[in-house]
Amino acid sequence: MSRYLDDRLDTEERVADLLAQMTLEEKCGQLNQRLYGWQAFERVGESFDVTRKFQEEVAKFGGIGALYGLFRADPWSGMNQENGISRANSARVANQLQKYVMENSRLGIPMLFSEEVPHGHQALDSESYPVNLARGASFNTALQREIAEAIAAEISDKGVHLALASALDILRDPRWGRAEECFSEDPFLAAEFTKAITAGFQASGRVAVILKHFAAQGEPVGGHNSGPVSIGMRELREIFLPPMVAATEAGALGVMAAYNEIDGVPCHANGELLTGILREELGFDGIVMADGCALDRLLAMNPDVRKAGAMALAAGVDLSLWDEVFPNLAAAVASGDLDEEVLDVATSRILRLKFQLGLFENPYVSENVPDRAESWRALNVKAARESICLLENHDVLPLENSQRIAVIGPNADALYNQLGDYTAPQNLEDGVTILQGIKQFAPENTIISYEKGCDIREKVAGGIERASELAKSADTVILVLGGSSARNFDMEFLNNGAVSSKGPNMDAGENVDLADLALPAVQLELFQALKKQGKPVVVVLVQGRPNAIPELSEQADALLTAWYPGAQGGIAVAETLFGIVNPSGKLPVSIPRSSGQLPVYYNQKAGEYKEDYFDERGAALYPFGHGLSYSDFAYQEIQAIHQSRTVAELESGEKFRFTVTVQNRAKRAGSEVVQLYIHDQEASITRRKKELKAFQKVEIGANETIEVTLEIGLAELQIWSIRNRWELEPGTVRIFVGGSSVTALETVIEITNGVR
Repeated sequence: MSRYLDDRLDTEERVADLLAQMTLEEKCGQLNQRLYGWQAFERVGESFDVTRKFQEEVAKFGGIGALYGLFRADPWSGMNQENGISRANSARVANQLQKYVMENSRLGIPMLFSEEVPHGHQALDSESYPVNLARGASFNTALQREIAEAIAAEISDKGVHLALASALDILRDPRWGRAEECFSEDPFLAAEFTKAITAGFQASGRVAVILKHFAAQGEPVGGHNSGPVSIGMRELREIFLPPMVAATEAGALGVMAAYNEIDGVPCHANGELLTGILREELGFDGIVMADGCALDRLLAMNPDVRKAGAMALAAGVDLSLWDEVFPNLAAAVASGDLDEEVLDVATSRILRLKFQLGLFENPYVSENVPDRAESWRALNVKAARESICLLENHDVLPLENSQRIAVIGPNADALYNQLGDYTAPQNLEDGVTILQGIKQFAPENTIISYEKGCDIREKVAGGIERASELAKSADTVILVLGGSSARNFDMEFLNNGAVSSKGPNMDAGENVDLADLALPAVQLELFQALKKQGKPVVVVLVQGRPNAIPELSEQADALLTAWYPGAQGGIAVAETLFGIVNPSGKLPVSIPRSSGQLPVYYNQKAGEYKEDYFDERGAALYPFGHGLSYSDFAYQEIQAIHQSRTVAELESGEKFRFTVTVQNRAKRAGSEVVQLYIHDQEASITRRKKELKAFQKVEIGANETIEVTLEIGLAELQIWSIRNRWELEPGTVRIFVGGSSVTALETVIEITNGVR
């Protein structure tokens, strides 16, 4: 028996032994993830065959490092219920391909299966949860860990090893089409969520998370997808690195590099980022995966594929994705463009991960895939409930006395518009649209009528007229507006899966960026037509980015956003409208008045400048952290348990603690997110107006008063100083506490140099 198969040895001994046996081509093969997974099989009825293309890839490289998207089903892959892999068949097909690799390669090294899990597994028969931006509104990290555990269980049952999960992008420009994949505009909130999902995905030890994307992709110039990012080192460290820091502390085993460049250096060729900061400074010891075809883009810097591959490998990229660069790594070594020791380091990382996940001992999975849909569905509903943000309510909600309800709008009965980008074909009977939810949860004898009215950005012939007539005879109008990231099979795609020919009614998602965040004109026309009927209009927004909605803010009788609430979103929205559920979501991103305000994120620098424009206010329409409830929360008192601490105390782990008294003045229990912000008043560099540094979601009973304890310490108070290092600087810090970034209570603490 080869020593690398002896599990009595430690992992490093096994890696070293296996590496020593490998040829140059076999090492190169371990770093390649060239194939699209749906090219590896052919389906005939319920039988699956290994394709010639897959066999040739195995023969060329003496194995395969990883296979992406075996189960991916969507318009780009062309996979659907007729030609794709069902949940029931998934483990069988994975085992079949794994067996072929192991039996038809000299060393029998098992391959990794990698899959997209942006809001659930992008595969047939999979649970589709709310998108990240919706989940960020929950301010509930325990819930996010639970969702990650559920997704990990689902893909692990199928034989998947790598979960490609969006988490690291910070939403600084909402024009960007991938806004929905971000947890927040705030680095602290995003970091807490990243920590939670990392722990959840990797809890079983059978799945490694690949966190996307590193780094700074959320602030591209002009909001253009994969565009250059013009930031300095301080902005990188304060805003974009915190999620990666949290992920490293949580033991993340993988990260995906981002398409963008930072200050002229593409992330895939940025050794300072991928090696200097990520590995040497943060201590990350997992693998770095390339984004799809991103390594081919390095040919714009050097058209020689050998030199481009050497550039990326030396920078810190370990595993390719669909490119034509990494297949030439062996040739790069032979030509002297790449040191074989650099190749060995990357190969060792891939092998180490395979040993860590137990692939050599257990390369196959049970082919009896368990059905856990019922428990996942309940979790999905809970996630959708906590994602809903109530923005306005003029004594209309919850709906209690409406006998006749007109449900109108392009997103009222459109399941795919609730799901976001990276979505597989759905089993429609498993999802619940908002119209279906309203019909299910409306009080008995309520008359529900429906009219689409318009599409996302196009008129429907006679739609607005029919909707207006419907509204005339209703007691209340529920108008469901917003956007859509729904792809269709008629679209064209780039070789990395991004949409290239956009339909007029898909206005968000990868490569679908906006210049104007205003709600589409046809939707505003529909809204105004309904308002003229003199009936209360409740607006529900289903969207993947914050739209600029001043008209709705001023005129709607009630306004809430559900973001993209997932396949069970119709249940959560209906429960909220009828008061079965008390809304508790808080905005994870500021909502602008207009695109001309951008950037409008809450944590702007506190320099001396005029916030308002000549023709527009500067403040957001709705601030970060805002969200109403059917309860009425009053912040009464804040006390600092310690008014001052020394630098030494904080560096040794001591913290500032605060008690906050919050009263629910309503006759109904509800959940509130108590938020703590800081402003550093004495610093060597310009600080931000406010920075979220602690939060806690608490349930408060009717007419109940509770005391909440929040704490902050070294990690929350240190800054990237003028000396270009993380450090605590003595001085006073203002503390703000409340139910949003527009806070209610204040106090002051002091960091001192002295010994007390």
